[in-house]
Amino acid sequence: MTSSSPAPSPKPPAPAPVWRGFVRGSLGAGVAVGARAAGALILNKLFAVYAPAGGLTLFAQFQNLMALLTTLPSEGVQVGLVKYLAPLQPGSARYRLWLGAAAALNAAALLLGGAVLASRGLLDWGWGSMGVFMTGIALLTAQGLLGAALLAAGRLRAYIGLSVMLAVLSTGAAALALLQKLPLHVVLLAYLLAQGLTVLPALGLAARAGLLRHLRPAGPISRVALRRLSQFLLMAVSTLLFGKAVDYVLRDYLLGTYGPARTDLWQAVAKLSDNYTMVFAAVMSSVFYPRLAALAGQPRASRNYLRGVLGLLAPVLAVGLGLIFACRNWLLPLLFAPQLLGARDFLAPQLLGDWAKFLSWIFIFQLTVRARTGRYVAVQAGSAMVFAGLLAVLLPRFGLEGAVLAHAGRYGLLLLACVAYQVGMKNDK
Repeated sequence: MTSSSPAPSPKPPAPAPVWRGFVRGSLGAGVAVGARAAGALILNKLFAVYAPAGGLTLFAQFQNLMALLTTLPSEGVQVGLVKYLAPLQPGSARYRLWLGAAAALNAAALLLGGAVLASRGLLDWGWGSMGVFMTGIALLTAQGLLGAALLAAGRLRAYIGLSVMLAVLSTGAAALALLQKLPLHVVLLAYLLAQGLTVLPALGLAARAGLLRHLRPAGPISRVALRRLSQFLLMAVSTLLFGKAVDYVLRDYLLGTYGPARTDLWQAVAKLSDNYTMVFAAVMSSVFYPRLAALAGQPRASRNYLRGVLGLLAPVLAVGLGLIFACRNWLLPLLFAPQLLGARDFLAPQLLGDWAKFLSWIFIFQLTVRARTGRYVAVQAGSAMVFAGLLAVLLPRFGLEGAVLAHAGRYGLLLLACVAYQVGMKNDK
């Protein structure tokens, strides 16, 4: 009696394409992104219609000032916190140490920002309004810390709900204040405080997820955690100095040189860019960055994931931005106001620069994941220096349009440098 040969083992299923997981995660975050984008569009329209001349630019400058004070916590401490909390059990001793270190660094950044704000007089307000402003910034920073903990724990649904709530409350508060024709600084403070008050539901969501177990206000601060999170803080410092601060100074210069009404044309294009940039950044930070961080110990898989996402996004972004340009004649009056239709003259170089910027971000995320602080700072500083040089050449020659031409040149050169660096890394292996 002959024994039958064993049945061949079934082949393992082929791995899913890289783009499929990225798209699935992006759709999961779409609700939060959509709410934030809708809120921004509504506010832009209201400020363009109901605020005084130049109100849109002043709103953007206020948001820029908020970013100056929240960049170190949000783009530094919180980014590192997601990386280090992700593999830990909530409530464990190590988990509490990382969370405590992050809270301490956030508090230090807030104190530093408040001191600079008071000494430099960036807000031409009284001490009472400045106190309200800093209270709102502190609440917003605390909410961001809790949101990072939720994201690290994989509580994407709770994180999305929190983002939707922030968008709805801030938009509603600013819209109500604008429609009641309150002073502009009251409108801006209402916008900020509404965002800060989302710390209350954030506390509830974090507690429900078990992320606050065994926490003590006077717990020990880990020097190791402080040192490692400080690497991300240094990267955020470069973003602050060579990104947010440059934008603030540029807008201030344009206001002083061309006046509020004329600068609103440039600001309309920049605001439109901010809206879809916010969508892109939210998807990349909630989907692409966590996945890339998880693959940090697998260089080949990490490179394949990056290339797959790059191959997907390059044509998709080109088509999307091209559609915006094709619809410019009715889109700008619809989103802002009829008197801002002249902003269409600035749209093409802005869109080209944004396409290059988004693709370069995909490469730069590698430096963040690997905590390559020196290289990250060098990239940010070099990019800012190129931008400053282009502005110095193009603004006197082309006027207000020189700002968007410099934007396109800056990120076009940055993308070329990123591609050359990636090719060089491949050839070295």
